[in-house]
Amino acid sequence: MEPLVRIVTGSTCFADFTLSLAYPFVYMSLLDWIVLFGSILAIVSYGAWKTRGNKTMESYLKGDGTLKWWMIGISIMATQASAITFLSTPGQAIEDGMRFLQFYFGLPLAMIIISVTFVPIYYKLNVLTAYEYLESRFDLKTRSLTAGLFLLLRGLSAGITIFAPSLVLSTILGWSVTATTLLIGAMVIIYSVSGGSRAVSLTQRMQLSVVMGGMILAGILAFTLLPDHISFKDTVNLAGELGKLNLVDLEFNPNERYNIWSGLIAGTFLFLSYFGTDQSQVGRYLGGKSIAESRLGLIFNGLLKIPMQFVILFIGVLVFVFYLFNQPPVFHNQVLKNRVVETAQGDNLRALEHEYDQLYVEKRAAVDQLVRAIQAEDEPAIKTSREAVLSFGLKEKSIRDSVKATIKEAIPLAKTQDRDYIFLNFVLSNLPHGIIGLLLAVMFLAAMSSMAGELSALSSTTASDIYRRSINKNASPEHYLNASRGFTIMWALLAMVFAMLASFAENLIQFVNIVGSLFYGTILGIFLTAFYVKRVQGTAVFWSALLAEAVVLYCYFFTDLAFLLYNIVGCVIVVVGALLLQSFIRTKSS
Repeated sequence: MEPLVRIVTGSTCFADFTLSLAYPFVYMSLLDWIVLFGSILAIVSYGAWKTRGNKTMESYLKGDGTLKWWMIGISIMATQASAITFLSTPGQAIEDGMRFLQFYFGLPLAMIIISVTFVPIYYKLNVLTAYEYLESRFDLKTRSLTAGLFLLLRGLSAGITIFAPSLVLSTILGWSVTATTLLIGAMVIIYSVSGGSRAVSLTQRMQLSVVMGGMILAGILAFTLLPDHISFKDTVNLAGELGKLNLVDLEFNPNERYNIWSGLIAGTFLFLSYFGTDQSQVGRYLGGKSIAESRLGLIFNGLLKIPMQFVILFIGVLVFVFYLFNQPPVFHNQVLKNRVVETAQGDNLRALEHEYDQLYVEKRAAVDQLVRAIQAEDEPAIKTSREAVLSFGLKEKSIRDSVKATIKEAIPLAKTQDRDYIFLNFVLSNLPHGIIGLLLAVMFLAAMSSMAGELSALSSTTASDIYRRSINKNASPEHYLNASRGFTIMWALLAMVFAMLASFAENLIQFVNIVGSLFYGTILGIFLTAFYVKRVQGTAVFWSALLAEAVVLYCYFFTDLAFLLYNIVGCVIVVVGALLLQSFIRTKSS
């Protein structure tokens, strides 16, 4: 059945477009559509027009070398902060609290190391990509292997990046994921192909401004929707009592994804590789006006990223508190739930939903008791009420698990993890018109920003490290420029195909970081060996890198090791293995 779109007239001056199948009780007004597509089209048009006229591959891939430190910092943050960040991170906080913030604790340290070590080398060699350096230090096969690992990593990530907002738009409009993926991908191609790296950096400034402004506004509105007798202090105290302000976990547990040790140690390794060797980030600061500007941009990113993530996670906490006083749906992916209602499992699902509704009435009474106890600063009453609310929370989780099992039985291939829909559901169901359009624009602009940075990196690596170096060495500058544009389109199409075929069981923000951890440790090990272990040559590091990648993949498929630690495992095996293999090669040759 096709989705019904009808115009409903009312007292408002804007016509309301009711999207009946996607969200039957939610509608987008004409104002929402104007804000959504107006924001996207304005930024795409501005970026394409402002940066037209590239003459060489170098200017297309690297820009004109005039970026100032604050522009570099914003561009780095915008490339890293995809739609997944703003769609999935609040849901992460709602279900798991704010401990995900610890993931970023190693970032400032990594920025300092990169500024001191990596940046001067890249500037001295005047490279287009980070991988050019590896050929002069080792050999062509090591450069090609590292570039290939990056292309595999970033190609997968680009697909994930576009999958999230495509899923959002398909959910709202009732369109297929294929149609929405093509729409977003086409928008990115327009200004990325016409303006290259400079267009990416220019549009990212505007995109990040809209993105952060919209998210902060969502947090403010979430707080204003709370009952009048709930102050901001009460909100924070409620979240804290219910375990959502778990910012720091000091326990050392290698199987735990998020604690201070994984953030400071494993996170440092991950960010060293991501910002020091990933062309999607290196390409952003190689366009700086000078070494000093690039260094300041990196430090700016390192200092601002943690507060930015704190704000986004805290917005999720505010939505969690909102749902203490307003009943949340039993399953946040409303489209999937409505499909199951029409199956043989519909009666079971309705019975579970009725049980969930009754449980919420009891839970709400316990929440009100907890609020009164907090406001009276009555510790014994706080403890009793907190335990009651947490107990109801466990019962809610049990019902939700039963709902997911019912959905899985009705539609075996369905994705029953609905964490990525929580914030979206809150926006569509509770915020005023215009703001809905703005926050949807936030998700699309973030996706476009991140995808454009990734496409720029994929294009530059393919054109410089693979095509010009090993396939066509003596073509004209115009040919390489056209080839770079062609590679941008090629990677955009591949990312769109991957997004159309994607179905992820993990929370998206975690899935992105898992994919990165599968490759970043090996890539970082190659670069650290190049920088600091001068006696190791290309053959030793090449084979050690292959061994390291095999061990990391084994850890992922056959062990319970926390994914952040893959970065340490891969890096250490490359460095130690290269040293041992180099000693063996020298002994054999002598």
